[in-house]
Parts: sequence; C-alpha cells; structure tokens
Amino acid sequence: MNRWAPRLTRDKSDTLLLLTAALMVLAPHFGHLPLWTSAGVCATLLWRAAITWRGQRMPPIWLLLPVSVAAMGGVYLSYRTLLGRDAGVAMLALLLAFKLLEMHARRDLFVVVFLSFFVLLTSFFYSQSMPTALFMIATLVVLLTAQQSFQYTGAVPPLGRRLRDAARLALLAAPLALLLFVGFPRIQGPLWGLPGDAHGGKTGISDSMAPGTLSSLAQSEEVAFRVRFLDPAPARNQLYWRSIVLGDYDGRTWTRVPRRRGLQRLDVAIEARGRPLRHEITMEATGKRWLALLELAGPDFSVPGHRVRDSDEMEQFTMDPVTQRLRFAAGAYLDYRLQAGEQPERMRRWLELPAGFNPRTLALARQLRQAAPGAGPDQPGRLDQQLSELVLARFRKQAYRYTLEPPLLGRDAVDEFLFDSKAGFCEHYAGAYVVLMRAMGVPARVVTGYQGGEMNPVDGYLTVRQSDAHAWAEIWSAGAGWRRVDPTAAVAPERVSRNLARALPQPAGFGLGALIELQNDPDSWLAQLRFSYAAMNNSWNQWVLDYNPERQRSFLGELGAAFGNWRTALGAALVALLAAALRRRRRRRPAAALDGLYQAFCRQQARYGYARRPDEGPAGYAARLRAMRASREKHAAMDQFLTLYGALKYGAPKPDTRPASLATLKTLLPLCR
Repeated sequence: MNRWAPRLTRDKSDTLLLLTAALMVLAPHFGHLPLWTSAGVCATLLWRAAITWRGQRMPPIWLLLPVSVAAMGGVYLSYRTLLGRDAGVAMLALLLAFKLLEMHARRDLFVVVFLSFFVLLTSFFYSQSMPTALFMIATLVVLLTAQQSFQYTGAVPPLGRRLRDAARLALLAAPLALLLFVGFPRIQGPLWGLPGDAHGGKTGISDSMAPGTLSSLAQSEEVAFRVRFLDPAPARNQLYWRSIVLGDYDGRTWTRVPRRRGLQRLDVAIEARGRPLRHEITMEATGKRWLALLELAGPDFSVPGHRVRDSDEMEQFTMDPVTQRLRFAAGAYLDYRLQAGEQPERMRRWLELPAGFNPRTLALARQLRQAAPGAGPDQPGRLDQQLSELVLARFRKQAYRYTLEPPLLGRDAVDEFLFDSKAGFCEHYAGAYVVLMRAMGVPARVVTGYQGGEMNPVDGYLTVRQSDAHAWAEIWSAGAGWRRVDPTAAVAPERVSRNLARALPQPAGFGLGALIELQNDPDSWLAQLRFSYAAMNNSWNQWVLDYNPERQRSFLGELGAAFGNWRTALGAALVALLAAALRRRRRRRPAAALDGLYQAFCRQQARYGYARRPDEGPAGYAARLRAMRASREKHAAMDQFLTLYGALKYGAPKPDTRPASLATLKTLLPLCR
C-alpha cells in the first residue's frame, strides 16, 4: 500500500472516498433490488473506480444515454411500473451509479452528494431497526467526510481527522433533530410510513390446526408481542395467552366453529374473582385480526385505531388486519369461572366427532369410561375430572415423547399418535386429548395461543416469541364451567414451568448443547448480553418507531408537569448555571491549550532529532527546522504553525479570532509529522 500511495493524487483519493460513500448508501438496497440491478450498480461503481485509478477519460454521453434508457426499461419489465416504492428506489439506485460516470463539473459533484443523501433516506422504507439506524449514521459520517473533502483549498487533513470532523458536524445537528422529533406534531403511523419489516412479524396462529402446524412455528425466534406488567407478574404456569378456539374436527384438521346464520349469540356468563391484573401489550404487526390476550382478559379494553370484537368462545379480534405495531392496555382475571351455569344441551356442539375415523381411539375412550370410579349426583363435574385424569395419566406413565420432529401421520392421525408413534408436539397432545374427552361424552375444545414468555431483567418486559406458540384444551362440566387443561404438561412439565428449550432434548456435538445451555442460563454472560440487546431494541421500538401522537401528548404532558414542579425547575436552573460556569472556565484556558499544542509540536519534531533548545524561540526553531530533510508541504506546514504560534503567544490577537486560530493550529499539527 505504501508503494501505491504516492500514485493517488488528491482528486483521486477524494473521488474514491465518494465512491466508498456511494457504495455504503446503496449496499442496504441490494437485498431487495433485482439481481440484475444490484449487479449493474456494482459494475458501474467498479468501472468508475477503474477510471479514477488509471486517470482515464469519462465515457461519452452517446454511450451512457442508451445504457440509462435500457436500465429504465429493465426496471419497468421487473416491476411493470415506474411508480411506487420498489420501482422508484431501483431507478434512484441506477441513476446515482450512472451519475458517478457523468461528473464533469463541481455542480455534478453536488448532485451526486445530495442524491446520495436522498437514497440514504429510502433505506428506512424497508427497515427501521436499530442496526439499520446505526449503519445509516456511519454512512452519513462517511458521506459528510466525502463532501467536505472537496471543499479544502489548501492542505487537506488526514482521513481520520476528516472523519472526526464529520462526526462532530453530525453531533451538532443531533440536538435540533431530537427537538424536532420530540416536539414536532406527529402523524398517525410508524416512522417514514410502512417499512418492509413492518409486516415482518407473523402471528403464527391461524384459525386451523393440523399435526405439524405449531411444531414448525416453534423454531421461529420472531417476537410476537411484549408485555409490561403494571401489577406484580403472575407465575409462569399462569401465562396462557388465549387467541383462537378450535372446535370443528374433520379427522385431521381442527378449525373454528362457524357461526350459523340465524343462531343467536350465547349469553356468556363470567364469574371473575379478585382484581384484574393490569398490563400493557406491545403487539408486532401480523397482517391478521386475531389478538393474543392473557386468560381471562377483561372486556373493557381498546386497541388504538381499531374496533375490537369478541366471540362466544372469548376470542378477541379486530375488524381490520393489524398492519403495524400496536400498544394497548389490558386487564386479566386469573381466577374465573366461564359459563358454569350453562345448560348441557347447549354444549352438544363441543361433542361432535367425524364418523369413520380413529376406531382404536374410540375403543380406548370406552375402556377409560368403564374404568372411571364414577361420582355421585351431587358432584356433576367429578366424573369429568376423573376421566381427564385417566387420559393425562396415560400420557405420563406410557412412553410418550415431546418432540419438534414428530413422524408423519396418516388418515387416522389420532390412532397412529396414541398407539404407534407416541411422539408429538403440543398440537398432537391437545388434539388427541380433546378427541378422547369428546368420545367419553365430555364437551371439549382446543385453544391455541402462546404460553409463557421470557422476562427481561434489564427493562422488565416479558417477551413472547413465536416459539412460545402453544395449544391446550378446555373441558366443560355443569356447575364448574370451562376449565383449562394442558395435556403437554403431563408429558413435558418443563414446557409450562420453564420454557420450550428446557422441555426438548439438547443437541449434542460441537459444543452446541453447552452453548444453548449457556444461553438459557439467565445468569450467564451470554444471556445478559442478549437481554441488554433486547432491552435496547425494545426501547428503540417503544420510543422511536412507536412515537405516535398519543405517546407524544403523554410525554409532553409529563414533561410539562415535571418542569412545573419548583424543585425540578430549580434543578434545571442549577444545571444551566453549571454549564455556563464550565463554558466560562473553558474560555479561560486558551493559553493552556496553545502551550499544549506547541509542546506536542516540539515532541513531534524531537522524534526526528530536532528537539527544541531551552533558549530557542519559535522563529529560531523554524530557521533550524528548515534544514530537516522533508517534503515541501511539511516545511510549509511547520513554518505556518510556528508563525501562527508566535503571533498568538507574543502578539495581541482579537479575542473573537483566537478560537479559529487554535483550530488552525490543530489542523496543521498532523501535517507536520
């Protein structure tokens, strides 16, 4: 590299820096642009770099014009339009690359720089995550560095110094940007409209369930929602997030019970005990209408921007799909009775089974019914409880396995699971349990949603992921109502008491099991690092991406109330006085700063054998340094440094010019090496 360095003139180095900034601007778009567009942009940048390196002439306009027209035609063929987000960004990327081949005047340089700023903003159309924002800040600093590099008329500081100056320039604008972000009137919706990752969250819970549905979803670490408890958080075995209730079964797939036309809704009686558990849910965008709420969510809650409805099965859903992140408050009664006084005749729809399926399961149900001890007439729900315990005891005592990779099942899926494979995920156990209970005359249904979650000790939020998707069951008894039963807990109790990773066998080989164990240990350094990053990402979502009009009004109201307090106002005044005192003290230290720069210069030259003598002044020192073997630029920088130092030290410069002169000395110091 040192052998090549002299070949790079200032124009070449500045142009290559601009090409680097342009590549950083365009790189985030390569993931969603068509392959030919990304390849064309990279080829154009390489072509421009080769022209700069070799000092060749720019391509003529008669060559660039047909290439540009062909590129625009390619955009139209790829998107069937020249309008819209994707087509517009593709055209901007190509135009920026082609404009780099058509830089003939200073005006063209400014066009490239400002077009790069605009393309930089379009990255937020696709992702608004915290890593994306950090990369955009780094790109902004490099772009500002390239812009200011073309502004120098004399000696150019080293690249590191220019990068630091650009970073300081960006920091100077940060307070104003923060003030505008906090106080400027907000519009409803996420920052910069709907980015590509606004729909990245997937609910994972649909209105149907078949073997393998949830086991494939359990391998996803996507966040479903986050919860902040305003009251003490409940135990993990109470964290059941109810979403969709499934009651129709065709022998393989469970679906929701359709609402029959003309049938009136049931008068669902709920007996809630105690006070509701208050919490706040931040739900990721799903593109669907179903909500997942802690059992049993109270009816008095609302979702901003949506109309909320419920069903007889205590499902909660919105009238329109959820296409952006939502935050809403809710309350849940953990101790309740649901439809305890309902007439048994109205529960018959929860006894239906398809004819001609699973004969061995039906025979097992008859055997279990005969083996039940029975109950007296004063205990109507006792027999149902005994039958449930017999089914759960079978799961516990026989060689059933909890696994993410169950074998494929055929036509009689429940028969093959109960008697042959004996291996399955939560949907296998919940579905088989409900079939057995219905076959024994007990109303039962499948409930899907999420169970558990991971509490982050850094910010106190409970994170529920797609891997926490779960299926359980409910059985109904006269006088007792619907009761939750989790058949999975009979086979893998760790799934409910701890998490999914603890319930599954750990993989062996290459230390993977030890790594997973280290990650699941909440006291390990890896888990603490993961918790810290998750907390920062959650804060980014809560205070930047989800800073909506409602949150703005709340924050500004709290800020106004805080400054209305005389203690807070006194504290703010003291902080302002301290800042003024520090600024005044800094103004009193220019002499120390000047001497420090001169001492740094002397130490710098002493390394080359030209140490300053004790009786030597700036002028004499400059005369002796002229004998040093160095470049013409270095001698000019040393003479300018010592001349300016002598004027500041022994002359009488104006106070308003002294800071600028010190800044000039700081700029000259690296050039004197």
